[in-house]
Amino acid sequence: MVFENTKRLLRLWWRPVAAMSGILDRGSLLFASLAVLAVSLVFESTVPPPVPQPPAAVTQLGPEQGEAVPIVQARWSFSFYSPLLVLAAIYVPATLAVACLIGRLGGLGMVFQRDYSPLLTCTAMAWTAAQIPVVLAGWVAPFPVLGAVAGLAYLYFAVLMFFAIRTVFGVENGVAAAAVSLSWVPVAAAFLFWGPIRFLFGWLASPFFLFFAFYYLRGEFANVGAGLRSRQNFRRMLEAAAINPHDAEAQYQLGLIYRERRQTTEAIERFRNAVAIDPSETDAHFQLGRIAREQGRLKDALTHFQTVVDQDENHSQGEILRELGAVYLANRQYREARHELAVYVERHAYDTEGLFYYGQALEGLGETSAAREMYARAVESARMAPRYRRRFIARWSRLAQKQLRKLG
Repeated sequence: MVFENTKRLLRLWWRPVAAMSGILDRGSLLFASLAVLAVSLVFESTVPPPVPQPPAAVTQLGPEQGEAVPIVQARWSFSFYSPLLVLAAIYVPATLAVACLIGRLGGLGMVFQRDYSPLLTCTAMAWTAAQIPVVLAGWVAPFPVLGAVAGLAYLYFAVLMFFAIRTVFGVENGVAAAAVSLSWVPVAAAFLFWGPIRFLFGWLASPFFLFFAFYYLRGEFANVGAGLRSRQNFRRMLEAAAINPHDAEAQYQLGLIYRERRQTTEAIERFRNAVAIDPSETDAHFQLGRIAREQGRLKDALTHFQTVVDQDENHSQGEILRELGAVYLANRQYREARHELAVYVERHAYDTEGLFYYGQALEGLGETSAAREMYARAVESARMAPRYRRRFIARWSRLAQKQLRKLG
């Protein structure tokens, strides 16, 4: 287990997206925590402080003959645990709260219970990967160079956190970038009160406190990793089912996991496997069509969507008509787009994305007044949507408002 986790840790340097996905699927919170402690201890033990410190041993006169008696001082203290405590108690909860607020992921309590341990595991591994070059530079480089390396390490940690947030929560790039940018605000605020916080951390790191805390709260400590274990158990079951060469559903479900994590290449492979096993796997054709449309492969998208229509015209409650309309829009076939979207909007009068696409088709045909009406309906439908839906449709509401301003 140690060897595999170490490989995932080092893989963050050249394939961060795949590495974060592997950490989420098979990573260990215990290994990640110990890795942070280890790199912090090595850093404190080997990297010289920027300000000259008193020597490790001083002398004083003896009580009787005035002889010099050495007094040994410890080279390092137990402050090496501070990075882990800051990550676990301040940074990760702050990042989770910010991502929950910006991405509208749901209730904070539910999100915390589900995603705290996965995010802490990914964060701890990201911190360790970013700090290893700093430790290596501390052995050979002068302090000014070390400071520059440390600055770059913090920037790289932010990059890794972007991939971690996107992988754990499945949010868009903009939401992940905003969460990384704002997550430092609570940390900076905490440093204003670093004295009391460090004193508290000192008590938390006391061996006596840790013993009694573990003895009385071991059940709660076990629950900390429940979110990560549940995700990993689900993934293992899917992987086991995917071994069956006749199980298209398992391949499809794995494809959905990869798609949520923005690993498009792996998602396409799984969806194609599902179609190869069972050509009538309509859901896989639908997802392949959506990916092809997003990538600009309109001919492939149209082929997959046509297969979906042939198999089930009412697939996903008729969403296939909306996707077909979007393909025609991208290909500037406005009449065909209007035909498909008119039917879809008639069935789904409050679908924000469909209303926006319909407005685009009408605008492309020069029907400005009707297009303005569709954009206004799209904005209103987003405003009236349930809270859990708003993060999925906010983009189309913003685009509709932009077009309304454009049309006057």
